[in-house]
Amino acid sequence: MSTTHDVINPATEETVRTIELVGVEETDEAVARAVEVGPSWRGLAPADRGRLLRRFSEVVDDHLEELAQLEVTNAGHTVGNARWEAGNVRDVLAYYSAAPERLFGRQIPVAGGLDITIKEPLGVVSVIVPWNFPMPIAGWGFAPALAAGNTVVLKPAELTPLTAMRLGELALEAGIPEGVFTVLPGKGSVVGERFVTHPDVRKVCFTGSTAVGQGIMRKAADQLKRVTLELGGKSANIVFDDSDLDVAAAAAPMSFLDNAGQDCCARTRILVQRSVFDAFMERFEAAMGDVRVGDPGDESTQMGPLVSAGQRETVRGFVEESGGAVDVAFRGSAPEGAGYWYPPTVVLPRATTDRVWQDEIFGPVVGVMPFDDEADAIRLANDTAYGLSGSIWTRDVGRAIRVSRAVEAGNLSVNSHSSVRYSTPFGGYKASGIGRELGPDALDAFTEVKNVFISTES
Repeated sequence: MSTTHDVINPATEETVRTIELVGVEETDEAVARAVEVGPSWRGLAPADRGRLLRRFSEVVDDHLEELAQLEVTNAGHTVGNARWEAGNVRDVLAYYSAAPERLFGRQIPVAGGLDITIKEPLGVVSVIVPWNFPMPIAGWGFAPALAAGNTVVLKPAELTPLTAMRLGELALEAGIPEGVFTVLPGKGSVVGERFVTHPDVRKVCFTGSTAVGQGIMRKAADQLKRVTLELGGKSANIVFDDSDLDVAAAAAPMSFLDNAGQDCCARTRILVQRSVFDAFMERFEAAMGDVRVGDPGDESTQMGPLVSAGQRETVRGFVEESGGAVDVAFRGSAPEGAGYWYPPTVVLPRATTDRVWQDEIFGPVVGVMPFDDEADAIRLANDTAYGLSGSIWTRDVGRAIRVSRAVEAGNLSVNSHSSVRYSTPFGGYKASGIGRELGPDALDAFTEVKNVFISTES
């Protein structure tokens, strides 16, 4: 039975729209439709499936500003970020539109015949999308899955469902057959749970907290159901004494303030070589003072609100209820009044065991700690349960290579904070997840490999 849910604008606390949440019955109906249309979708000529995905990309491109403004209103993303996110969906669809004609198998030399491998779709794939980046993460799941010939059921987060729902409508407008890609707004405990337990759902793609991901993996094991899990992060931003301090310090604020810190790739642990610690902090504080926090619809805004009142209280608890475990080095500003605001905050943890240093905060808070040498930096960077992303600032190419190889993380940038490109793999080590999204590697996660031997003997 359907229930309703009010979607809130986090910058104003006003209701944007009231939507109906689907239940188990509607979820089962959507999965049944996906199973029914699966043979016709996978049976399309690869060129035809590619053309439909290119058309989907073009339709998204026609609605970029609409999608961006919807994300500003629903998720509180700055308008510049929201435009990038809508463009990322377009680009990911365009990238994978070439994939149907390039899902190559192999011919393997064997005695007595011909041996070939064939890549085939899994069937029905479920995608569970978080609230922090609703558009791009949805695209990272459904685009390669559709390209590989699967049908998709997608559950957006309850807090931020509007852009995913609109993408479902645009898919139909582009000519994607009904039932091939279905968006099901609902509760994780209802729709997400059913995705995991439904016998006809062959794979679960989940992005969210490590704790929830662990629960999904346990339940998926009952059916040996495949999973791709993109989970938490506590990424290190390592600044060596031979780096360009002006550039490193100027880049540091947005390495953890993008999307108000609600980013699993956020560099929320800054490690600075002790010999330049004070010089870096002086530059860093000046750069923090230039960050513009406010109306996400304003073109000049760099940081908007947190997604909800609950998330704001979670963030506040890390800093203000930590029992004196951290010292606040300096803070930025945030608007007063309506909206789920929290000021950008830089803290100095007293020990590496402090909660603010070890746990994912998912807000505009960063810890800074000195290190002595290269070995000490690597030790501190790896002293975490997570391993998603990170940055290394140095002018020494040899050091950049050594440290990149030693840091346990799936996505590293040297003299940069960039983590995501649609043409390269994305995913984490340790508690940051299992599997890879994006790039050519993602397609393998949505296919089975079938081996066929053909005897040439009489």
